[in-house]
Amino acid sequence: MRDRVLDILANEGVLLEPSAAELVLARSDPVDFVRSALASMPQQPLVLTVDDLRPYADAPVVRIVPKALEEVRNGPPAPLPRGDGDFCVLRDITGNSTCEGNIIDFARYFNDRFKKIKKILSTRRELVGCLPVPKATKFDREVRMIAMVNEVRTTKNGHKLLEVEDDEGRCPVLILKDSPLINESIVNDEVIGIVGKTSTKGDLVVLNELVRPDLPLRRTMQPSDSWTSVAFMSDVHVGSNTFLHKPWDRMVHWLKTEGKNEVQYLVVPGDVVDGIGVFPGQEDELEIDDIFAQYESLVDRLKEVPDGIRVIVQPGNHDAVRPAEPQPTFPKDIAKLFDSSISLIGNPCYLEIEGRKILSYHGRSLDDWIGSVQGLSYNNPMEAMKEMLKRRHMAPIYGGRTPLAPEKEDFLVIDEVPDIFITGHVHGAGIGEYRGVRLICASTWQDQTPFQKMHNFNPDPAKLPIVHLGTGETRMLDFN
Repeated sequence: MRDRVLDILANEGVLLEPSAAELVLARSDPVDFVRSALASMPQQPLVLTVDDLRPYADAPVVRIVPKALEEVRNGPPAPLPRGDGDFCVLRDITGNSTCEGNIIDFARYFNDRFKKIKKILSTRRELVGCLPVPKATKFDREVRMIAMVNEVRTTKNGHKLLEVEDDEGRCPVLILKDSPLINESIVNDEVIGIVGKTSTKGDLVVLNELVRPDLPLRRTMQPSDSWTSVAFMSDVHVGSNTFLHKPWDRMVHWLKTEGKNEVQYLVVPGDVVDGIGVFPGQEDELEIDDIFAQYESLVDRLKEVPDGIRVIVQPGNHDAVRPAEPQPTFPKDIAKLFDSSISLIGNPCYLEIEGRKILSYHGRSLDDWIGSVQGLSYNNPMEAMKEMLKRRHMAPIYGGRTPLAPEKEDFLVIDEVPDIFITGHVHGAGIGEYRGVRLICASTWQDQTPFQKMHNFNPDPAKLPIVHLGTGETRMLDFN
């Protein structure tokens, strides 16, 4: 029980004083007590003491499940989680889109991003006593601040110069060429913590330490009593003349035989059809040249999946939804083609299956990450996924290959730590882990396309990653 309480606090960036631990563990339900206390505190301390907890020790314990912790602090979002049984959608943009694309929308969007990630960074010990940007530059000493990166450039002398801003002002931050941070990949529009020394003139800050929001250190998925497994299958591309019919049939046969007692959920994170007019000359690569016929063919194929398996389908950049992220789920004229037993979600989406929190994202921004961060490649997409988790944002770069819709809330911030993080898009396949989070890059069901052949890119198709929700064990099946 002690370890479980410490894990919960670690996820919130809080340490527990030994005497406070005794107070917590003396309660009839220590987990509910500590969650209730944290949710009720106007401001979280870095170290939780007896004095912090005593006001709540005599109060009735209010049961707060992990997914509701932020809701208690910030008020309930709309709409409420949707779903049934042991599956529900915790959050996506579906039904919540309000943006019109004006300047007010963009200001509100970036302010929401800054506010959410600043809240995460504010719990870091390195940033205790951080100041707003305008105040920080007035002190001739070491200063700490949290800011969003506007621009990154290299000076003629080989230094790196950042322009950063918060909601009160902006300033330049210099990384000296002989600093160990000079090769750090910093991307536009990410939110960072800065520890540095103000220059003598007070016109810039020299960076000494870069602090990222990152994930808290925690153990891997703790075992539960769930016997369920979930499989992931991205980039199906039904309608393409390179769709892999035979591997698909082998996969369905496995689900009907060996897999029927193993897999209870199948998550499909985007590009479920090839689409129409997605790129120039696409009509020459289509087996089905009507968008509705593509979805009808997809539905027919999903009907082959055994009835005992719950299918959850998400759009991607090839699907018939708006290209800008976050993407709501499929429009009514497409959604009505799907069987009512199939759950349709937005992109990205936080969902919960049997107590495990899953962040499912198609992964369009992987193109931007791989193009912007040194050392990343399409051959190892898990490294790009780690960069998203380190920065607590799936697609921070505005104006790149990933179109972003300026909603009132930035749905691409990773403000809650998932148990499983899943992407697709790059037609690779892989399983990894980062700070206790299972990383899944789902495979494709499309063979090498002419475009991929021209760029000498070899996909890794027809593979099915599976995660056991009870033990956390993962494996990859190959249907080539």
